[in-house]
Formats: sequence, C-alpha cells, structure tokens
Amino acid sequence: MSMIRNIALAATATAALALAGCGSQEGATRDQVRAVGSSTVYPFAKAVAESLAKSDASLKSPIIESTGTGAGMKLFCAGVGAQHPDIANASRRMKKSEFEDCQKNGVKDIVEIQVGLDGVAFAEAQKGPGIALTPEDVYKALAKNPYGKPNAFKTWKDVNPSLPAEPILVYGPPSTSGTRDALKELILMKGCDENAEMKALKDSDKDKHDKICGEVRDDGAYVDAGENDNLIVQKIEANPKAIGIFGFSYLEENSSRIKGLTMKGIAPTYATISDFTYPGARPLYIYVKKAHLKAIPGLQAFVTEWSKLWGKDGSLAKLGMVVAPDDVLAASAKAVTDLSVLDGSQLK
Repeated sequence: MSMIRNIALAATATAALALAGCGSQEGATRDQVRAVGSSTVYPFAKAVAESLAKSDASLKSPIIESTGTGAGMKLFCAGVGAQHPDIANASRRMKKSEFEDCQKNGVKDIVEIQVGLDGVAFAEAQKGPGIALTPEDVYKALAKNPYGKPNAFKTWKDVNPSLPAEPILVYGPPSTSGTRDALKELILMKGCDENAEMKALKDSDKDKHDKICGEVRDDGAYVDAGENDNLIVQKIEANPKAIGIFGFSYLEENSSRIKGLTMKGIAPTYATISDFTYPGARPLYIYVKKAHLKAIPGLQAFVTEWSKLWGKDGSLAKLGMVVAPDDVLAASAKAVTDLSVLDGSQLK
C-alpha cells in the first residue's frame, strides 16, 4: 500500500511541477478540471463531468461554469496555469481576435473539438399566435438601426403586414453569449443582406456594415435576459405575446410549455438542424489548453469522455444535443486522439 501511495504522491507532485512550469502562480495547484463558457454547452458538459466521475472514482468531478461563450473565452485566454481554466465551452467558433488574445497571453497550443450541433431557436408560449418569421423580419424587429435608420418599428405588423399587430417583445441572450453571436451571424446579418444596398456595403465598408446589420436595439423591445435560458422560458410562458431566443436543446427540454417558431418556413427540429436546412443551425465546440493536459488530473480523461457520449446512441443526444454528421464525428474523434493544435489562420 505504501508503494502505491508513494507513486500517487509522486504523480501529484509531477503534475504540480508541470503546471508551475507552464506559468501558474508559485505554489498554485489544482486537482480537478475547470471548464467555463457557453450556457448552451453547459448542460452537456455537466453530463460529461458526471459520467466521468461515475466511471473513475479516483478523479474529482470537473467544475463546469456557465459564463457565456465570450466571457469564457476571456477567462480561457487570460493565461496558462492553475488559476486559469482548462477548457472553454463555446456555442460558436473561436474568433480570430480571441485566438490572438490567447497567443498574446501565452496560451499557445489550443485544441479545437466540435462536440455536436445546436440551433438558435425562436419560441413562444403554447398559446402564442404562431408567428412565422424570416431573417429579414427578425432583423427589422431587433436591429438598433435597420438599414442605417433608428428603429421605429413597434409591432410585428409594422415589420411585416402579414404578422400580427402585437408589440415586439423579445427575450434573448446577452452580448457575452455565443447564442447572441450566432443570432447576429446566422439571422441578423442574413436578414440585413436581403437588402442590396446593405450587401454592397459589406464589401465597401465592413465595419459600418457590421454595426448597422449586427447591433441590437436597446429601447426595451429586446430584453437581455442574462445567461439563464430557463428564465427566458419562464418569461415567454408567462407572456404569450413575447418571443424567446435560446439554444434548441432548451426548446426540446421545454416542448410541453413552449413551441418553436418557423424561420423561412422551416421549424427548428433535430432533423432540420442536423442537415443545416434550418437557418439558425450552428456547431458546438470545446477548446482545450494543451499545456494543462499532463498537469491537471483528469483533463485528458474528461476530453475523452466527450467522445464516448456524443454519438447517436449516446447520452448527450438524449439530453437534446443534435449529433454531428458522421464525417464531423470522425474528425472530432481524431482531434481527441491526436490533439492537433488549432491554426488561427482559418478563424474570422
């Protein structure tokens, strides 16, 4: 027994020294994985953490924090060492600016792994009017300055005569959320670019285009509901005239209380997200700090555990995650095994 104990102590000491060598504060150690980031990925990461804890009693269950994708990236990219998280969960791909921030702070080797798919879902209460939306409708309703002019739309009928004369009231994610980023990229930008002048502006003045097309109004029509998607569900359930925006998994989880709205005639479903016919479909990722893999006990095992659960018959699908296509799953499994480092040249 004493020999086994000595080996375990030596392994712990080695891990502490390894982490100290990659930039942690003097004497700082950590004996469990810490992941931060997306509220959409959060329930899936929690499930993976619980699965790992059950399968290996020698490991402490990973700490999973729901901070939003943007805030999680800031924490992840702040540096290497025990005081910094090991993983960033993200409901959109890492931005080039975030990658550069990581590099600047010594986070040089980052492993990108796509773990599944999700969708930016629009929903209303079961007794809601059943609004059928398009990206252009959403852009006109939610943009701060649609087509460069202050937003004067008060009702959905103002936006589109075929929509009901109900006040525009949308509960959605904050600016730190990956869901908000996906809303901007997949819905607002596409709706904005339905206008030929705005589409041309993208080539002539990208910064101006991004501001006009992506900035959300702040006059009360759009309500920042924070990172708690369950709160959005409660809000729209209490007000049948309101609309909520969140990840598809939350729509699935609460389908008895709320219903999804169509986008360009396509409903947010498992099938339409998996084949990307639904306009709001998006990939989900985890980003792993390679310098921490040998230093933090259980980090490699936690990353491997994801690959055991993300398949068609895995527990993550049962929780509402949309399983990625076979070729993506194969590439993701290879990333878990090879731990290839992300090339920032492909990021936007």
